[in-house]
Parts: sequence; structure tokens; C-alpha cells
Amino acid sequence: MAEPVEDNDGTNSKEEQEEALVALIDHRCREVQNLKQRISYYTSQLEEAEKRLRDSEFKLARLRRQGNAVPSRDSLKSRAVSVKVEQTVNEGSKPQPVSKPELVIPAVVPKTSQNSALAGNGAKTSNSSRAQSSPSHIKNVTKVEGDKNIGNSSLRETSNTSDRGTKRKLEQQFKEHKELIPLIRSSSSPSQIRCVGSNHISSQHKRKLRSLISCPVNEQLFVTSALDGVVNLWQLQARGSSASLLSSADCVSPKQRRWPEDMAWHPEGNRVFLVYSADGGDSQVSIMNLNKSEGKARVTFLEDKPHVKGIINSIIFLPWDSTSFITGGSDHAVIQWKEGDGGKIWKPKALHRNLHSSAVMGVAGMQQKPIVLSAGADKRILGFDVNVGRTEFKHQIESKCMSILPNPCDFNLFMVQTGTPGRQLRLYDIRLRQTELHAFGWEQKSSESQSALINQAWSPDGLILTSGSADPVIHLFDIRYNLHKPSQSIRAHQKRVFKAVWLQSLPLLISISSDLNIGLHKTA
Repeated sequence: MAEPVEDNDGTNSKEEQEEALVALIDHRCREVQNLKQRISYYTSQLEEAEKRLRDSEFKLARLRRQGNAVPSRDSLKSRAVSVKVEQTVNEGSKPQPVSKPELVIPAVVPKTSQNSALAGNGAKTSNSSRAQSSPSHIKNVTKVEGDKNIGNSSLRETSNTSDRGTKRKLEQQFKEHKELIPLIRSSSSPSQIRCVGSNHISSQHKRKLRSLISCPVNEQLFVTSALDGVVNLWQLQARGSSASLLSSADCVSPKQRRWPEDMAWHPEGNRVFLVYSADGGDSQVSIMNLNKSEGKARVTFLEDKPHVKGIINSIIFLPWDSTSFITGGSDHAVIQWKEGDGGKIWKPKALHRNLHSSAVMGVAGMQQKPIVLSAGADKRILGFDVNVGRTEFKHQIESKCMSILPNPCDFNLFMVQTGTPGRQLRLYDIRLRQTELHAFGWEQKSSESQSALINQAWSPDGLILTSGSADPVIHLFDIRYNLHKPSQSIRAHQKRVFKAVWLQSLPLLISISSDLNIGLHKTA
């Protein structure tokens, strides 16, 4: 806005000049305020960018130490970026917009199995084990919505590890730690999640459901298992309003005809791993390959049988190594299975067999360090350092443990499910070892027995836990809530709810129940 000046003819009055100056001052006040806001914004953006840069550089250094890699030219680039950012901050008194630094992450040479997945070679993944199940165990299901190729296209997208899946894996590998522990019990009023609509579809299982997991690289896909031994592959439709059954596979064990006790999706999204029982010399682990090309059998069973007795209760892939998964069983053992021979075999090695005095009910891997957590019916919580081969910490509580689940955002936080009514869920900081941060739970109306089939799941932001229950409701627990009861409960089914999982990109909860239905619950 230009300065007011008096015309040569003297036509500008004093009042007009004053009015113009007031308007000019008001304009420039807004301009100053706007620039201050920009300074504040870019200062905060710079601090966040520097924090992310330091965190990524630390992860890169740790990754190179694990691989015994030498410093590369790209690491010099990342340090140069850090220096450039510091120079920009100290550049003078005049604030300038600072763009986010672009950190070049050097390529990590993948292993043979990872090369085959990234190249989209279905032949190697379909040969992931030696034994093959009979073709009679495979049952194709008619595709829906009039598109004959919808199932095949979804499977090809998963087995070939699309660009979106590759990006998701990189995000998981280099995702940032967020401090959530200071927020625990910080609020007297929980945040409420609004359920804006629910839809129930038949699970197509003949007996009670057992497990539910979503695909790590394609959120449109999820699988369910049940006591009938069948594993169903589903695809979400209409942004989670419905789901279509793509295929079914008979996954019962060959000798005892046992159903899968637990499932884990391979990080590359092309296979689902299932565990059974060690009794009767039966097969203990099977692989359901989602790539049906070249006429390969979809369900194969691993030959090795490291567990000596009882049910294998839990299976999980390690967050720092996609070529390893962990199983925990009723024989007190925690076993690490390592991929070998280009993905054709998986060799087991016992991490420990006698650190628990009763059944290992849950296992998990920490994100920031090679520690395997295990929780047992002996009321023990253990942290085992895989690299050095010894116990990192041991914690004894007053109640048996049924499962264990690390937080997806705060790498130091994890949850343990126990058998104490009203205090079923406990939060722990791995750095504080034996200090319980918070405990919450629910009072059951239908039964006092605590079932290990009731499972939990974290929300994508790591602030809310969902839990099934012996009642037909989904319990939600806000870790910021300072009371021990659920922050809210959603009536979701007609009978007990086993599990409810969150999706990353859609405001949707998927639940399974003993009423043989799958619930799709849209949230806001």
C-alpha cells in the first residue's frame, strides 16, 4: 500500500490522509504478524527436520554396524546436509524459509530372498518350503462384482511386492520413534472415537474363528482362520463398507488334522505363516503362498520340528530382520527360524528352552534393538538379546501372561495381557525393566475366565488399544486416560469378540467374533 501524499491541487484533506495512514498501519500490523507466524512455523519445522535427520542418521549408522559396512559417499552427503542446516540457522538475523533437508539413504544390498521379492519373481516364493500339500486342500472361490480377475490381480499385487508395498516396507524399517510414554495417565478425560457405521458379513467359516491379521503391504487384504482349519483371504471393497472373499485354503496339519493356532504375514506380503502343535510328530509350521502361478501348491509344511510338545501359541516376524520369525510354545521354548537357501528352507534355532517354567503364550520383537520379548503362563516377562545370546531382563508379576504387544510408535513401550480381571492390560517401559506404567481392563459380565484367544491391537498413532472380550463388545483403552476402565466400549457382535484390528489409511476397525461374523466398523 502506497504512502498517502498531498495532491498538488491540495485536494487531499487532513482527514483523508489520517484515514489512509490508519489503514496502512493496520495492513502492516497484519503483515508483521504474518511474518512472525511464518518465522515460528519454519523454526518448528526446522527443529523437527533436524530431529528426523539425526534419528535417520543414527538408524543408518546402526544398520551399517549390523552389516559391517564401511562408510560410503552417501553418508558424507547426509553429514553435509546436517552441516548445511546448521549454517542456515546461523545465517543472520533475517529469518528465511528453511526447506526440509533431503537425506539420501544409501541402498542396502538385499539378500537373495529379498531380491526375488522386489523383482516380482513368483517362482522363488512359491518354493519357500520343500513339502507340498495335496491339491485337494485348495479350494477356489468365485470372484465377486463380475470381475473374474479381481482375486488374481490382488494376489499378483501382493506377491510381486508393488511400489506401494516397497515404500511401506521402507517406512516401517526407517519409521521414527515417538515419545508417548510421558502421555500415559496424563488426562482425566479420554478422547472418544465415534463409530459412524457397522456392517457384518459372514466369515464363511464353519467353526469358531481363531485369528485375524491384515496384510503389511496392502491394507485392502486380510486373512481369517478358524477351528475348521480353513484360512480365508479377503479384500475390502468400497473403502471398507464391505469385503469380498477372494480364496480359501484348507490348512489343517497333515497328521493330527489340527487347525492353525496363530498366523503371521511375511513382511513382503506374499506369504502367510501358520503354527500348529508339536504333539504326535505333526508338522509345526506351514506356509500359505499367495502366488498361484506355475501350478505350485499353495500350502506347504516345513520339515523341521524344534518344539517338543504341546501347542505352539505364537508366531511373529522380527521387525529388524524380515528373514527371521519367532515361535513360542507350550514346551517353554522360544525358537528363531532363519531363512536359508534363497528362501527354499527355514532352519530353526532355540533361543532358550528353560528360561520359562511354563507355556510361552506370546512373543514379540522390539523395534529399536534386537531383543525378543516373551510372556508366559509362569507369570514371567523376559527380554532376550538375540545378538549376545543372553537374557536382557526378567520380570515376575502376580498373574499369568497371555500375550505381549510392542507399541508401533514409541519403541520403548509394550503391553502385556494378564489374567487379572479389571487389570488385564499392563504397560511397561523396556528401559525401566520392572516398573508398571499403567494397568487397565474390564469386568466381564458373561464369565470370569480369562481367555488367551482374546487379543489386542494398537491404533496407528500408538495412543489407543483395542481389545476383544468375553462379551459382545470391543473395549478401547486410551493410554492418556488416568483411570483403569475402558475409555469406551463399542457393541460390535452378538457373541464374544476375539480381536479388532485397525487400518493405517482408513478409519476402520475389523473385528472377528464367535458369532462367525466379521465386523467392519467405520470410525470418525
